[in-house]
Amino acid sequence: MKKLLMLMLVISSTMAFTQKVSDYKYVVIPEKFKTFKNSSFGLEAYLAKGLQGKKYEILTEAMDKWPSEARNNSCNVINAEVLNDKSLFTNKVILQFEDCNKKVILESKGRSDIKEFEEGFPDALKQALTHVPLSSPVEMKPAKMSDAAENVQNTVSETVVSAATPEANNYSNGKLDLQKIQIDSNQFILAKSGSSVPFAVFKTTSKNSVFIVKLADATTTIGYFENGSIVIDIPQADGKFSKEVFIAK
Repeated sequence: MKKLLMLMLVISSTMAFTQKVSDYKYVVIPEKFKTFKNSSFGLEAYLAKGLQGKKYEILTEAMDKWPSEARNNSCNVINAEVLNDKSLFTNKVILQFEDCNKKVILESKGRSDIKEFEEGFPDALKQALTHVPLSSPVEMKPAKMSDAAENVQNTVSETVVSAATPEANNYSNGKLDLQKIQIDSNQFILAKSGSSVPFAVFKTTSKNSVFIVKLADATTTIGYFENGSIVIDIPQADGKFSKEVFIAK
């Protein structure tokens, strides 16, 4: 009996801290759903209208156009995606919502016996939307800094940099073209144009021009300004770091 009570407490605790779609206010809908090759039959607009009817606010993938509440903490935003799950005679879709850690927090399936794509896919999405609750947003809090990040914070004073802070907003390493977006005096992001997911988030440390950096894959490392460029130490599989330099354009 005692073990059963403990198990129930663990399950209750897990459920209490599980984020729900209804906890969010903002939803990003991409310009085009990726699994629809030639046409997505207007599903993006249909989904936007359906979610607005459930009190969600729709955002584009361009972060610089987001309201400050969303831009200051991307974990206040979820990303929607509609997957083409079509079978031979049935139009089917899977509606997914991912949080800022790319964890699927809701997946809803819909199907339609209407064979024409232009009517069948929206009909299937209409069914999937019935399982999406009304928005009832809660206040989101930033994730606690990891032990790895704290260790980096403690060692940044050993890093030697040139303190010239760049003024440019666009940077490139020859493979990626990124835009620097200043969130506030303590943080900025590097993001691809039109992307809702930052390539890297920079937060100030106790040392001038040295930053704690969180990459898109949730890896924590350090970054700094050097001769007008932005440098990130990229962790490698062997435990070493490579120096990724983004030069002002």
